[in-house]
Amino acid sequence: MSNKICHFLVIALAAIITGCAVTGPGGKTSLIFIDSNTESSIGGEMDSTVRAENRILKDQYWQEYIDQIGNKIVAVCDRKDIDYHFAIVDSDIVNAFATPGGYLFFYTGLLKTVDNESELAAVVAHEVSHVVARHSVKRLQAAMGVSLLQQLALGGSSDALKAAVNIGVGLSFASYSRTDENEADNYGIQYMTKAGYNPEGAVSMFEKLASVSQGDPNFFEKLSASHPDTQERISRSKALIQSMQPLPPGLVTNVDKYKIMRARLR
Repeated sequence: MSNKICHFLVIALAAIITGCAVTGPGGKTSLIFIDSNTESSIGGEMDSTVRAENRILKDQYWQEYIDQIGNKIVAVCDRKDIDYHFAIVDSDIVNAFATPGGYLFFYTGLLKTVDNESELAAVVAHEVSHVVARHSVKRLQAAMGVSLLQQLALGGSSDALKAAVNIGVGLSFASYSRTDENEADNYGIQYMTKAGYNPEGAVSMFEKLASVSQGDPNFFEKLSASHPDTQERISRSKALIQSMQPLPPGLVTNVDKYKIMRARLR
């Protein structure tokens, strides 16, 4: 039996073992070879790397605040087979990103740009959506060789996990595809609304990013030519919100509360 056939059989066996996983609202599924436990292990190692190379904000009130918003989003999202972790990087960079396994990071530069809680909830929901859709996992699967992927899928060695972590760290700072970004925008608006936030916060957040990015290709998840144009994202978001009418009553924006929290960052 040729090596090519062997590889195919191993991958087929891995597919049977891991199978289709939920990757979006409405029961959407995708073929995922990396199980949730392995994904969480990869994410945990990447979390340690990020924390070692960056300064994490040591503010109990902000940690509780971001946890509160994050947990509201997680409670209504379509993926609850992992634990989600929220951290704030003390840096003037305007950015946010998520790693495999539900480890999410938000920069103080972004928090200073936001004007209300619904805008921050829009960013949190967007990043949670990347985790729900397993965008980073799909990207990791595509970047790994067949041999390494089959080792992970079948309970690979620590060397295989270490290699996956190294690949994953590099990919975490790479741009998502246009399709992935559109998907995260779509899911995020649905999740933040279900969590009780005014989805117009997503629109105003995109408008704010458009006004302050000034064409910087590394701004907010490294928006580049491969990503949806910001004006296109705004139009898509408005259309989605319109399709969700009538919206539930009592959706919050929380301007005053956020002003108090933002003042702590000074």
